[in-house]
Amino acid sequence: MKTAVEELSPTRVKLTVEVPFDELRPSMDAAYKKVAQQVRVPGFRPGKVPARIIEQRFGRAVVLEETLNDAVPKLYGQAVDEVDVFPVSQPDIEVTKIDDGEQIEFTAEVDIRPNFEVPEYQGVEVTVDSAEVSDDDVNAQLDALRQRFATLTGVERPAANGDFVVMDLRAEIDGKNIEEQQASEVSYEVGAGSVLQGLDAALEGMSAGEEKSFKTELVGGDNAGEEADVIINVKSVKEKVLPELDDEFAQLASEFDTLEELQASIREQARRNKLIDQVVQARDKALDAVLDKIDIPLPDSALKAEVDARKHNLDHQVAESGLSRDAFFRLYQTTEEERFAEFESSAAKAIKVGFVLDKIVKAEELGVSEQELTNFVVRRAMEMGVQPNELAKHLADNDQLTLAMVEIVRDKAKSVLGDAAKVVDTEGNEVDLKGIYSEINGGEAVEEEDASGEKADGEKADA
Repeated sequence: MKTAVEELSPTRVKLTVEVPFDELRPSMDAAYKKVAQQVRVPGFRPGKVPARIIEQRFGRAVVLEETLNDAVPKLYGQAVDEVDVFPVSQPDIEVTKIDDGEQIEFTAEVDIRPNFEVPEYQGVEVTVDSAEVSDDDVNAQLDALRQRFATLTGVERPAANGDFVVMDLRAEIDGKNIEEQQASEVSYEVGAGSVLQGLDAALEGMSAGEEKSFKTELVGGDNAGEEADVIINVKSVKEKVLPELDDEFAQLASEFDTLEELQASIREQARRNKLIDQVVQARDKALDAVLDKIDIPLPDSALKAEVDARKHNLDHQVAESGLSRDAFFRLYQTTEEERFAEFESSAAKAIKVGFVLDKIVKAEELGVSEQELTNFVVRRAMEMGVQPNELAKHLADNDQLTLAMVEIVRDKAKSVLGDAAKVVDTEGNEVDLKGIYSEINGGEAVEEEDASGEKADGEKADA
């Protein structure tokens, strides 16, 4: 087999592949067997029709077509490996010559990863946040913990911002009740920012037993987008009561006996989390510093596929939310146009990141061990709330293990970048990432983890 490469652009090539007929022999034998199974010839059992009879009755073109359907994709893969290009799209293949018994020729146009050199990353200077823990950091964690263990107490006064109300809701359009727009015994925190515009303003100042209506645009159901009268009937008003900061609270919210012990634990956990943040920031900023030094042309097909995937995920999120499109974007304080513009830039960066990390993977000869793949599956299963063996089977059944291994080696390439960087914090102190590894995980790679360090039981405010 002989392959010639023509560069059509920095991101697209045309391969011209010439293949001697002898190299098609395995595919041709398979083609004869397949055709023999499909045809019926009197005097011969299915699958036992000789090759010469197949050619006499049905023509050699049928066999050649089946041969090429089997052989060309495999030959294309061999040609790609031979000329060392990195395709990022499906090829446009055309068989341009069939010299029966001698050779065939086909062309394949395909988008590729462009040629570029990764700039020197040893000693790249990056700045990360300080790992110093302030009293404000500890107090913020304590306040969050108090919120988790807050209780709700009924009050005989109008509802204010931050109170919880239990209410019935219904909607009417032109005086006609909309059955699907009704809800009973809804618990809601006033001021939480409902997608139902006007709800918070209407609730403030209402007392238990009062009813009020306001006009708004419905955000879900068959009448989404239409203006309706929403009627609120407040059943009760409750205020959130936070527990006192004392030893009793420490015993309720943690395994510690005293508030002082709890505060010390929170301070240590906060420092641990900040150290992990330093590692993550160092890796991300070192990668950004490398990206800033190079201009990589992007294949149009790869960029379009990446953007389309993001738009597809967005459509799925909107559908799953049950909200109208306008209400969905209002909930996240953005617009569809802003999200689409963000997709363009984030997709372009994601492709560049993949190109650069793949180059580093190859240069550093990074690989994936069986244990690393197992650890990855276990961590991802925990995040998804499924059993590791179920996720492993899903990945294997859907040919996604290769994608998992790509993700693992790319993460390792980011670690290489972070470790090679010269890292200082915002106070000018040198940050030793390997020292952080030793402190956090006994020298192993640092993973992001839950920062709470808190017990999850106890009575909490229910929104």
